[in-house]
Amino acid sequence: MSESSAKAVAAAVASAAQEAGGWRRATGLAGAAIGVLAAGAAAGVAIERMTVGRGVRRKARLALDATGPYGALRGTPGKAYADDGTELYFEVDEVEPEGGPAPRRRRLFGRKAPAPVTVVFSHGYCLSQDSWHFQRAALRGVVRTVYWDQRSHGRSGRGMAQLRDDVPLTIDQLGRDLKAVMDAAVPEGPMVLVGHSMGGMTVMALAAQYPELIRDRVVATALVGTSSGRLGEVNFGLPLAGVNAVRRVLPGVLKALGQQAALVEKGRRATADLFAGIIKRYSFASRDVDPAVERFAERMIESTPIDVVAEFYPAFTDHDKTEALDYFKDMPVLVLAGVRDLITPSEHSEAIADLLPDAELVLVPDAGHLVMLEHPEVVTDRLADLLTRVGAVPAGATVSGYGSTSSAARPG
Repeated sequence: MSESSAKAVAAAVASAAQEAGGWRRATGLAGAAIGVLAAGAAAGVAIERMTVGRGVRRKARLALDATGPYGALRGTPGKAYADDGTELYFEVDEVEPEGGPAPRRRRLFGRKAPAPVTVVFSHGYCLSQDSWHFQRAALRGVVRTVYWDQRSHGRSGRGMAQLRDDVPLTIDQLGRDLKAVMDAAVPEGPMVLVGHSMGGMTVMALAAQYPELIRDRVVATALVGTSSGRLGEVNFGLPLAGVNAVRRVLPGVLKALGQQAALVEKGRRATADLFAGIIKRYSFASRDVDPAVERFAERMIESTPIDVVAEFYPAFTDHDKTEALDYFKDMPVLVLAGVRDLITPSEHSEAIADLLPDAELVLVPDAGHLVMLEHPEVVTDRLADLLTRVGAVPAGATVSGYGSTSSAARPG
């Protein structure tokens, strides 16, 4: 974890306890917090388990929000429009030429230089484009990249078909959304598609509906912590009885909650500690994660309205794009997953790799669903290798190993 995060959390704990009127208690709590953090434990766990009041935990979260720089990277903004009129927000990071802008030269004959390879990143359920923070920091200026927010997520607009016409959300719709973003942000030239979780499903849905686009313009694909189908069989790490109960009641419960969005959002804020624990369990597997990264993940997930959560959930049960994987057989493919992912278990990535025998399969030990935040150095390394193999990144270019979120983390 970063030193600044540790100091901020310790200071917040001490400050809040002082306000409660106990210097001795403050000293003990601050010392305990520093000791736990120095031992490499996540501050979120330390805060939850220490016998302190809600105000102390709230101050600690605010301190992490203030010191955590994650998600602060921005590019050139743009907008695309889906087939139902939904506004889709994206950002572009261009390649930075060495030594400053290249001088303008008159071309007397011959064809123009080919368009550079563009890497298009698609994020997962209840996240945003900022979930690629570490990969974005590492690749910035080295290769042209596009990051976009899926409909009803991040800075994109609310899905118009769902809001206006009550049309059920489908993964196929997300595939068409990705096509709209590509038309606006990458009208020509080769592309590499990168998708995490729902973003990987979006990439598969794009292939199923636009196979000629995959054949003619996509030169490589990376599928991170995702699935081609059978998500209705996932047990979420629960015992059999619990899984059956969840499968039976969760869709109806989410729908009911979505219809009382304002009330539910108040409840979410009031039970922030409970939500933080649930988010942590289903996002990360290792104990040594920078607490500012944990808090960053919480903020992204918390910012997804409950009615959007409810709206998207049924689409995953219907998702089956196994046949679409055929369109990726003739290109380099990276399939990567956390071994301890409870949302899209690594067995689903293994199943994808079985159907793509030439794909590189990477299973990351001690990693959960948000593997690109938990072990970003692994994800960035394998992604950089994929980009180098297809010429998106020159062989001589340096892609930094930016992104350890353990006790040696350095903010970006």
